[in-house]
Amino acid sequence: MTPSTRERIVAESLRLFADRGYAATSVAEIEAAAGLSPGAGGLYRHFRSKEEVLSSAIREHIERTRKQISDVLRHASAYQERPLEARLRMTCQAGLAKMREEQDLIRVLFRDLDQFPNLVAEMREGIVNPLYDGIATWLSEQPEYVGTDEDWPAVASILGGAVVNYWLANESMYEPPTRIDEERFVQSWARLGMGLANREPSPAS
Repeated sequence: MTPSTRERIVAESLRLFADRGYAATSVAEIEAAAGLSPGAGGLYRHFRSKEEVLSSAIREHIERTRKQISDVLRHASAYQERPLEARLRMTCQAGLAKMREEQDLIRVLFRDLDQFPNLVAEMREGIVNPLYDGIATWLSEQPEYVGTDEDWPAVASILGGAVVNYWLANESMYEPPTRIDEERFVQSWARLGMGLANREPSPAS
């Protein structure tokens, strides 16, 4: 389906903000990238300002992420017949894929969003926290972890944080930490997760 003018403006503005920065990107440049006549005011037929374009881009990504998390959790049970290590690898790979999918948004977050604290809060509550909550929920529902006494939100912050850090280091320094390729990272991440299944439940106090 051909994107609408509004969708093109949102997509191209986010790409330009990620590549050049919010302040360095003009409305005319967004219009040209979206296939409109630069400087003719086409953007203002859909948005009141450049900031509103940015806000719309973030909110659309938030809505998409919520749907993705919901779909993943809904279909998680379909994979429980596979070995735990395979399920963990799939989860790690899905996390890295999500980071790649949101790379433009992440670049804008780290480069420009300090001047928009309300948008930072929306990203935190709309994308970041739900992702970690989703990991915690997924972990807690795996049959091999039933009966283990774990602080799953804390575990999710560690495992999820490892995925975020690996991607960010690769993105910002043009190679992964100590040149560990993605396959080795995913395998080691899964092995760490496997260790949680071997813990004995804590004695009742």
